[in-house]
Amino acid sequence: MLPDTVHKLPREERFAYARLLAYMARIDNELTVDEMAMFEQRLGTALLSPNQRDMIRASLKNPPSLEECLQDLSGEAGRLALRDAVMMAAADGNVDEDEQDALEDIAEHLGLKEDAVAQLLQWTVKGYKWMKEGYELLEALEE
Repeated sequence: MLPDTVHKLPREERFAYARLLAYMARIDNELTVDEMAMFEQRLGTALLSPNQRDMIRASLKNPPSLEECLQDLSGEAGRLALRDAVMMAAADGNVDEDEQDALEDIAEHLGLKEDAVAQLLQWTVKGYKWMKEGYELLEALEE
């Protein structure tokens, strides 16, 4: 798990963070196993109440609009949500056009640098490569 600060955010911001991730998980009207695994991992980091978790999971069936998600999202919570939205978008190995557009809209809403999404995607690719190397290392340790 990433060393993180999501759990330190106020409850309302953690909920907004999780809503955005639910939106991103369903942006292409499908939910892959990799996206669901990333979603559940990040939802765990948000330390939401059981009731809030149920509400967020219900958002997977009936996702809010991006505009609704962005209403209560700014500052650190917004940047963390964008970072994790990038990881979720890339979890299946492909960032499609709808995902890319949404990520750019989020970055714009947050007032981030023009190349923010590109930088986060590069960081994500490096991270996934690092994880793959870890799995390969574990296999190489067998006698």
